[in-house]
Amino acid sequence: MENPFKKILHNEDVPKVLRDKVINDISLIKLSIDMADLFVVKYPETAGSLLTINEKKDSPKK
Repeated sequence: MENPFKKILHNEDVPKVLRDKVINDISLIKLSIDMADLFVVKYPETAGSLLTINEKKDSPKK
């Protein structure tokens, strides 16, 4: 099986349409990762810390 990367010409520019599509795809992937991080990691941490703060306020002081 041939290596397709050896067929790439190093001095040739890629078409602007293809370059824009790749950049848009990368941006979409980055946005998806950021959204997943927001809802899977940061939101539960925030909710947990808010509940902990409320529990400390509600508990009687000794």
